[in-house]
Amino acid sequence: MQGHVWRTGFQNNELKGEFYNDVPEALQSWHSLGIKVYIYSSGSRLAQRLIFGNTKSGDLRKYLSGFFDTNVGNKRETSSYIQISESLGVDNPSEILFLTDVVQEAVAAKAAGLKAMISVRPGNAPLPENHGFKTINSFLEI
Repeated sequence: MQGHVWRTGFQNNELKGEFYNDVPEALQSWHSLGIKVYIYSSGSRLAQRLIFGNTKSGDLRKYLSGFFDTNVGNKRETSSYIQISESLGVDNPSEILFLTDVVQEAVAAKAAGLKAMISVRPGNAPLPENHGFKTINSFLEI
């Protein structure tokens, strides 16, 4: 439903996806290095394609290899990350780096064998002490 509502706003140029300034540069850099980037969001795949396709920096979808939503499962469940790594055909889940701002998601991804980092951004919920994950303030730190 979200994607369908947003579609009209994006098509009428009433909505534009906004990202932190480092995101377009990081996506472009990773793409040029041959690094595949996927989005896993609680927003629908349609909503993700709309927001990344209609940004103030232009269409960022050209830097992305695919989209996952909660049809693969809850973002706080280990089985979701197992399903994603299997669907990507990755033999070793540790080859996948998962970025999030939610510790419980990082815990679930790590339990599935993925590497996980916490992205610290203005407005995020405070992190618990001793969460055990590397933190970054910009995607350009990766």
